[in-house]
Amino acid sequence: MLEIKDLSIQFEEGDHVLQAVKSVSLTVPDGKTVGLVGESGSGKSVSAMSALRLLPSNARVKGQLLWKGHDLLAYSEDQMRAIRGKEIAMIFQNPLAAMNPVFTVGNQLCETIMHHHGVSKDEALARAIRLLDRVKIQNPESRIHDYPHQFSLGMCQRIMIALTLSMQPTLVVADEPTASLDVMVQAEIMSLLKELQDELGMSMLLISHDLGVVAQNCSHIYIMYHGEIVEEGSPSEIFKTPKHPYTQALIAAIPSTELL
Repeated sequence: MLEIKDLSIQFEEGDHVLQAVKSVSLTVPDGKTVGLVGESGSGKSVSAMSALRLLPSNARVKGQLLWKGHDLLAYSEDQMRAIRGKEIAMIFQNPLAAMNPVFTVGNQLCETIMHHHGVSKDEALARAIRLLDRVKIQNPESRIHDYPHQFSLGMCQRIMIALTLSMQPTLVVADEPTASLDVMVQAEIMSLLKELQDELGMSMLLISHDLGVVAQNCSHIYIMYHGEIVEEGSPSEIFKTPKHPYTQALIAAIPSTELL
């Protein structure tokens, strides 16, 4: 499905060069959920954004970004527009920042549906209402006319998931989808993503700083530290025999229920 090989990313600022990612390789198989774990600034989101070719103009990318066997780095911008959203979609960390505050959620959903599926406005509205209902937004027929600020952060994340589903992607890149949410809402969002993934057969790259969340939801985990993959394995392998000191520190930082 998605295979990243020897990915290196630099950012140029005048005479200065920042090495953000160095020789990263990872694979997201068809229908599986793969986790990418690391602290803020470790290069997780930059690596994911590179797969969508959404990095700023001062980024210098080397390596291969293989999507169904084809290198996305060789694609034109027009070719990438056909890939973004419809084949590879991204759920961003801050749903409020990802949505336009001056348009209703219905307007934004309908615009996306019409763009990707070429249906009428009435059909797009009907699909949008069904999607809001599918992600468990109550009273979707009335709430579809509300603006992003009228929803809680957890509800906004549900709307972003609906927006992503409206494009019917094959791969979803979920960048810290439960960040800034309380524990109960985190569990609800992850449960929803798992349910939808099973239903639609999507693959997922789950990016997080929380090893516990990733271990509960992923079949394979990559640990990222200072722009490099320092360890990988199944959740059981990572927890039973962590090899890198950073992985060991992540595990040690997970709260123990024995203290509760």
